[in-house]
Amino acid sequence: MNIEHFIAKRIAFTKDKTFTKVIIRIAIAAIAISLSIMILTTAIIHGFKKEISHKIFGFWGHIHVTDANVNRNFEVLPINTADSTFAKIKGIKNVIYQAPKEIYGFQFSDQLQEKQSIGGVKSVNPYLMLPSLINTKEAFHGILLKGLDNNYEWDRMKNFLVQGSLINFADTSRRQILVSKNIADKLEINVNDKVILAFIRDQQQIKKRFEVVGIYNTGLEEYDRRFCLVDISQIRDVLGWSPNQAQGMEIILDDIQDMDAITDYIYYEILPDTYYAETIRNKFPSIFEWLNLQDINEKIIMILMVVVAIINMITVLLILILERTRMIGTLKSLGMTSWSIRKIFIYNAGYIIAFGLLIGNILGLGIAYLQKTTGLIKLDEANYYLDTAPIDIPWLTVVGLNIGVLMLTLVFLILPTMLVTRITPVKVLRFE
Repeated sequence: MNIEHFIAKRIAFTKDKTFTKVIIRIAIAAIAISLSIMILTTAIIHGFKKEISHKIFGFWGHIHVTDANVNRNFEVLPINTADSTFAKIKGIKNVIYQAPKEIYGFQFSDQLQEKQSIGGVKSVNPYLMLPSLINTKEAFHGILLKGLDNNYEWDRMKNFLVQGSLINFADTSRRQILVSKNIADKLEINVNDKVILAFIRDQQQIKKRFEVVGIYNTGLEEYDRRFCLVDISQIRDVLGWSPNQAQGMEIILDDIQDMDAITDYIYYEILPDTYYAETIRNKFPSIFEWLNLQDINEKIIMILMVVVAIINMITVLLILILERTRMIGTLKSLGMTSWSIRKIFIYNAGYIIAFGLLIGNILGLGIAYLQKTTGLIKLDEANYYLDTAPIDIPWLTVVGLNIGVLMLTLVFLILPTMLVTRITPVKVLRFE
């Protein structure tokens, strides 16, 4: 029999009403609250990163291939969409590449290993953007017109559609346009309304009338206040381009994790010098940089909660030791070593931490599930890009948090138990 564990269990589950019972309950509550906050923090931050990334990639795709001379002011330079290069890109099933060797989550840049992408290229579609001015009878607004063709994965835009329908490419009798809710509210336009789009071509103004067939909302204000979508052929007509010309090719991947590897493969192995490939993360870095900053917030909250748990447990352990001085003196007089007595209190602390972790998991995961199913916590979409707090539970991280809190707290509790060595049977029993 493990005598230390037996005594610790008797102490932990005693029914005596003592002051330490209240302190133990406070300690359990502190650990439970700390863990639940950590679980909710990591679930919400992972949810933010997943949902916002999904919106950005849903609007832009994963990789853009453009003319190598294009710059960031949306300069329109044509590429040939019939180029055999894009047929090669579309045929990519997987990529084998060299990456830094990774051991237990740590990367070693001086050691390389061969890896294979999870998937390949799902689709390759042309796009074309052109600055324009959208006019109604009462107002006007500057926009960027994004042209897409019938082969584009329009199902991705269905997730953003709030009114009307997507562009019907079979209906060539009218010019159709999708406008954002942001622009529609500013100009007070609705589905089926007519708007005038003004373009500048060869220093002359060109005007075309379009019908609003749908209104979308991504929640990303940077895009919603600027972009409208049309059939790419409408922009080609304005520019006088042929059907095989576009500003760039938008590449959709099977798996987002392959984005960097496949981009490098396309750029170095397939594209000629006249073309350039880059990920959407590099092309529009501002939102992704904001998302990366959330990782710092997550780490700060985790550290603070662990420190709170450790301080609470040290306090409780010291109170337990001081209250059990008589027991310590008796056990020492019977020949038990100081280390064995210290183990009793470490086991006892382990029970307290375990109960706290159990309650913390129930509380944290319960609130996360409630938020995910009901969307109870609302957000200002203009500031956070989402109207409700998103939840995505990384289960491996949750398991790691439980193990980490348990082990780290127990390690820090070894030092306070040294108080046991200063308690001698003579001093204790003298006052009995």
